[in-house]
Amino acid sequence: MDGGRGRRLLDWLGVLVVAIAVSALFSLVGVPSAPLFGALVAGLARALSHPTGLRVPTRVSAAAQAVIGVSIGALVQTDTLRSVAEHWLAVLLVTVGTLLVSLLAGQLMRLHPDVSAVTGAFSLIAGGAAGVTSMARDLGADERVVAVLQYLRVLLVLLAMPLVATAVYGASAGGGAPPAEHGPGWPAGLLFTVVCGVVGAVLGRLAHIPVGVLLGPMAVAAAGDLTGVTAGATVPGVVEAAAFLAIGLQVGLTFTRDSLRLVGRALPLAIVLIIGVVVACAGLGAVLSATTGASPLEGYLATTPGGLYAVLATATGSGADATFVL
Repeated sequence: MDGGRGRRLLDWLGVLVVAIAVSALFSLVGVPSAPLFGALVAGLARALSHPTGLRVPTRVSAAAQAVIGVSIGALVQTDTLRSVAEHWLAVLLVTVGTLLVSLLAGQLMRLHPDVSAVTGAFSLIAGGAAGVTSMARDLGADERVVAVLQYLRVLLVLLAMPLVATAVYGASAGGGAPPAEHGPGWPAGLLFTVVCGVVGAVLGRLAHIPVGVLLGPMAVAAAGDLTGVTAGATVPGVVEAAAFLAIGLQVGLTFTRDSLRLVGRALPLAIVLIIGVVVACAGLGAVLSATTGASPLEGYLATTPGGLYAVLATATGSGADATFVL
């Protein structure tokens, strides 16, 4: 048994080393959520090359979802809500429109015989690729298909966005970094993450809400940010990267050759629908611009379906209102 445990530990060590190396490579070339995508690739390679399966422990998966929930909740800022409140009706209608476009595309994805209604909906819902992927399995979707199609959408968005923003909307070709966070430091950030994660997960379980381990921490973190209790604390980068790594491995390790063939068969229809979602969201961005007084570029960036930090970098580098876009 000791020998078996040792081999299993070495197996996990090898997978983690590969996941970290691929994540670092993806980070260098600007892939969004690089730890998640890198771990997905490493887990996929391990699953297809070895008959004996590895599985991310349930507690590790739950902790990763809680961290991602806190990370999302920490993005909610008072200034952003004030900006939205000034044009709340237009923003609400365009947001609902984006959701409806995504859901329609998800239902059209059902035309493929291997994709269920819930998998289609999660695969093509606009934005939040990491959060959507982490909650997909708990709500009955095939997380493998969801992960591949979500990040295919993000990849297409990131390839098209700089070209469209520059050629169509006259944005500056120069990029930039997301707005820097001036929080109280990583020890406070770690405490913020643990408290929001634990309290939120408990509240989510007591409230019996779907995916409470993610949505509960997200709600607690957002409430702390909006009330000023957290003093601008955010999830430390290393902790967030570890959470993305765990979710990526969870998805990648569940692949089989049959499931990979399923994803391959679904790709042609998925690509057509993803392009349709991106174009429709650009149209909604034009509506947002016309009804709120925002520039056409700001409307386009605000409704781009995914790639949040790349969108913010483009907004900041081109002089657009990054708060409105966020």
